Amino acid sequence: MQRKTKTSLDTSLLYSKLKYKHLLSEQALSSKHKEAVKFLEERGVKPGKIREHARKLLASGALAGTLLLSSPQLSTLPNLSGKQAVVTTAEVNQSLASKLSLILPNLTAGRQGKIEKLTPEQETEISHLLFTAFGINAVPQLGSTKLNHIYGLIGAEQHLPRFPGDSIGQHDEHQDLGITPGLGAWGYFAPSKDKLTEDLKQKEKYYVAVQTLYLPDWVSRFKYLRDWYKYRKVAVVNPVNGKTIVAVVADSGPAFWTGKHFGGSPEVMAYLGLNVGMQKGPVVLYFVDDPENSVPLGPLEYNLAKNASLLAKK
Repeated sequence: MQRKTKTSLDTSLLYSKLKYKHLLSEQALSSKHKEAVKFLEERGVKPGKIREHARKLLASGALAGTLLLSSPQLSTLPNLSGKQAVVTTAEVNQSLASKLSLILPNLTAGRQGKIEKLTPEQETEISHLLFTAFGINAVPQLGSTKLNHIYGLIGAEQHLPRFPGDSIGQHDEHQDLGITPGLGAWGYFAPSKDKLTEDLKQKEKYYVAVQTLYLPDWVSRFKYLRDWYKYRKVAVVNPVNGKTIVAVVADSGPAFWTGKHFGGSPEVMAYLGLNVGMQKGPVVLYFVDDPENSVPLGPLEYNLAKNASLLAKK
């Protein structure tokens, strides 16, 4: 008589699948009903907020079983569940880079500056990969707001003045790269040195520049978009080595004629491994959907959805 084997429910995989379906639904809503989404956003209502409902779905064993049986097996990054040994950050980065090489169009050409647009399917796959690897909700579009490029070339930027009288000698690292003579697109981070909080220091340390001026609705929605993009949290991924960092939008640029699509602070470029040679390279830049401000700025070397200690530094 054969003994029946007891199957266990992989809740991590289930949660990942639910988030994947959520991303698809939210993108479909934004693409098919742009005016409705724009109307809600400008009145402080965020469409597609279904996290509370997702938690209820996770508690339902019957529905969970149905989802697992009806969905194809997803290819994932290293299983980071607590049942397995701790994996190193290097292993996660390597796996992420390997997966991205199968998704991104002609990565070799991208390293040479020939960037192709991503399809909606590719965009969603990348969101799923980032959630699986790090537990963050990184998306190419938030509501009706999307950059012209989410896969493109990033170039090195200098430090930004944080307050009146700021100088390069008052910055902690990479002082050799200098400080910009002018202000960032949103001015000083603080009105004076004594008002510069640790949070604002981190925002200047980990900042990116994006091409807001070239957005098709920048003029018509200037007041809304100016405030929306200020310190907007993003995840920046180097697809070549898989290194990922969380930053904020704190400047506008670079100019179209440079051939680059984003700019990165000295600290951002150093972590991504793009502060050598021509100091530029291809990256994926996604918005981080973080209404509770639970994702800290800086290198992603943890999995927020599971446990921050699951990733061990190399």
